[in-house]
Amino acid sequence: MKALELVRVLKTKLSEEIYTYDYNRETNKLRLTHKEIGKGIDISIPPILAKYETKKDQVIEEVVYTIHQTFQAMEKEKAGEIDPASSIFPVIRSTSFPLKSNEGNKFITKDHTAETRIYYALDLGSTYRLLDEKMLAAWNIRETEIRERALFQVRNLETNYKKDYVSENTFYFFNNNDGYDASRMLNESLLRDMKKIIVGDMTVSVPHQDVMIIGDIRNETGYDVLAQMTMHFFTVGTVPITSLSFIYENGDLEPIFIMAKNRVTKEKEDK
Repeated sequence: MKALELVRVLKTKLSEEIYTYDYNRETNKLRLTHKEIGKGIDISIPPILAKYETKKDQVIEEVVYTIHQTFQAMEKEKAGEIDPASSIFPVIRSTSFPLKSNEGNKFITKDHTAETRIYYALDLGSTYRLLDEKMLAAWNIRETEIRERALFQVRNLETNYKKDYVSENTFYFFNNNDGYDASRMLNESLLRDMKKIIVGDMTVSVPHQDVMIIGDIRNETGYDVLAQMTMHFFTVGTVPITSLSFIYENGDLEPIFIMAKNRVTKEKEDK
């Protein structure tokens, strides 16, 4: 499927009577604007086409569903139906993610690591709305209060995981599909509890929004597997974050920039 063909398919499912379409060939993005609301969203075409190769029509339905839910949230906001007392969660994004909304309003953010930044979202059930300064001003809520609420909520998320073993290395997958899997890396008590059961190096990976991988890395093979795994998840994720992993030590997260073999050699030299 080509980009223009995808746009044509979307037009059959999302009527031009309701939406205006503006496809930019240079950026390969589609700007979809709701005529009545007067707001729009940008849709990156390449990731959808890549997933179409394996998921076919399923990925089209997922995109249409996401668009519907996003504009429903915008309608609620316009009608004043969004309750600021509702659940607020932190969400992890890459540092390349926009700092402002399409309307030019600055998002509420907090620095995290060299690869990631924290944003804050109002949970709307099947979707969420990133918070910006204009929204907080309308609600008369301080940023500090937002951050406190968000950290409290992330600590209440379920911490279920699945395990996989590869060449004496253990990988723990947090994949609850609630939109906040990557956000679990902000749960300090969870990371501390996992550290207690880790024998080797503890790594934390958030390749995309809907997964967090904690690794118990005990040899070179473990680092090689981790690198391949995170790159795969990064390329298939709906909201990619970073293909790099982090070493968790003494409560800090440090990105891993060097190859596994070099890292193991350095550790031996240090000893």
